[in-house]
Amino acid sequence: MKYISTRGNVEAIGFIDTVMMGLANDGGLLIPEKIPQIPAEKLKEMSQLTYQELAYEIISYYVAGEIPADELKELINKSYATFRDPEVTPVKKVKDNMYVLELFHGPTFAFKDVALQFLGNLYSYIFKKTGETINILGATSGDTGASAIEGVRGKDGIRICILHPHGRVSKVQELQMTTVHDESVLNLAIKGTFDDGQRIIKELFADLEFKNKYSLRAINSINFARILAQTVYYFYAYFQVTKAGDIKSLNFSVPTGNFGDIFAGFLAKRMGLPIGKLIVATNENNILERFIKDGVYKPGEFRSTYSPSMDIQVASNFERYLYYLLDENAKEVSALMDQFKAEGQIVVGETQLRQVQADFAAHGVAGEDCLKTISKYYNETGYLLDPHTSCGVAAYETCSAPEEVCVTLATAHPAKFNESISLCDIEQIYPEQINQLFEKPQYLEVVEADNDVIASRLEKHFNTSVAQ
Repeated sequence: MKYISTRGNVEAIGFIDTVMMGLANDGGLLIPEKIPQIPAEKLKEMSQLTYQELAYEIISYYVAGEIPADELKELINKSYATFRDPEVTPVKKVKDNMYVLELFHGPTFAFKDVALQFLGNLYSYIFKKTGETINILGATSGDTGASAIEGVRGKDGIRICILHPHGRVSKVQELQMTTVHDESVLNLAIKGTFDDGQRIIKELFADLEFKNKYSLRAINSINFARILAQTVYYFYAYFQVTKAGDIKSLNFSVPTGNFGDIFAGFLAKRMGLPIGKLIVATNENNILERFIKDGVYKPGEFRSTYSPSMDIQVASNFERYLYYLLDENAKEVSALMDQFKAEGQIVVGETQLRQVQADFAAHGVAGEDCLKTISKYYNETGYLLDPHTSCGVAAYETCSAPEEVCVTLATAHPAKFNESISLCDIEQIYPEQINQLFEKPQYLEVVEADNDVIASRLEKHFNTSVAQ
């Protein structure tokens, strides 16, 4: 298995080099040269596996022997030993034909733990094998930061810096990141939006001299290992739901802002999982909905919403999908991304739009509808949705026919977003791990959303020694 760039100007590399490169050196995103195909007979066998066993089977297709089998199994088992539920990502039936896939049983109560516990252990494994410096730089709209820090804190040879938009994440999200007191962890609260942070990250990674000098590594979903780990739970959910009856096809509704989580589902479908509709659920920051409905990818006005982790206008993983939409034509992808940088938009033709609409459905959920959906399901079923999962459920109601079976990805525990839950006149009890955060001091620096300011602060942080 080799990996190439969506823009075509990086020599094919192996899995570990892909993890270490993060953003492709030509500014594109790394993808497998060929997507593995899993035949129906193999899928039937895989349906009987535990989550950890299933993760090993799927990840092995992409690692292709670069990590010995026993070491890969150990890495996977270690990554999911931190989850509170023995199933890792349990599926819960909420009502007829409607399920939720609970992805919040990891250390930070968010779906990002599924990928970042794995990636953190993978980076630690690579450091122990090679001794290569690992200085992680990431941006977060709320959940990635805490999950990334939790995934790597205390691991030899690793330092991490996370940018988050100052005042634009929930209080619990902020506390989970900033109450970690560790010299290897730097939290920078930028005066701007997540899109500002993501842009800074990409531009610093694109500066190859700076990237190589400070051995920058990616923790955001620009790193293909993130997508790979998330692909596993689509297979797991499919197997759990279809065990209950004769279901030929299964829809998934996915709250997404950066297109990573939904792209993992697209990848699972390309591998042979018989997924029906992939429903893109967004909030008022609905660039993805507009693209799927109209074929125009153009950022709109940024809005702060009740579902802040999806307050994103530029979806970094969109380029991966664009590569497949354009029949794997890297030159065309590169030209369109240059056009996007120059003109601020991408427009696809009618034939391509028909393909987009065959691949995805989409619905942007207004704030009041998000809250109404939380209240409705709590009152009718007793199930409490976090505001992002609520957007996913509202999109399911709009885009799935009543007779179709659908799984909505529950991306976070509602305790992380009490600001929104309390508006529904619902009182919830915090898990003890979250309760304890409110008593701890915070460690963060508020800085301008400026490349030079961030680069200067990174130089200071990454130049200090790391315990080895």
